[in-house]
Amino acid sequence: MDKLNKYRQIIAELILKYAQFRPSHGKIRLDPVLDQQRDHYALMQVGWDREKRIRGNLIYITIEQGKVYIEYDGMERGITDELINMDISEDDIILAFQCPDMELMLS
Repeated sequence: MDKLNKYRQIIAELILKYAQFRPSHGKIRLDPVLDQQRDHYALMQVGWDREKRIRGNLIYITIEQGKVYIEYDGMERGITDELINMDISEDDIILAFQCPDMELMLS
């Protein structure tokens, strides 16, 4: 299997795994969004908790030019290590939610 299809499969597997979880409170569903044609993958939360509308991404990942961009990671423990353990090369993971100049700012 080529790298792109392997990464697609791993990301879809991860999203579907987290979609099986149930929030501990509220009436919230988790909707997986797997657009393999455009390489956009998300886990959306939608519902109600204590009269408050809940909606938005828990996970949002894109693939561009062989790289996996973690656009948003709202999971408690994060998904980066899990993707690496599932055989996505650490060199191919981009933490897109971090400022690209962060390394320069910390120097």
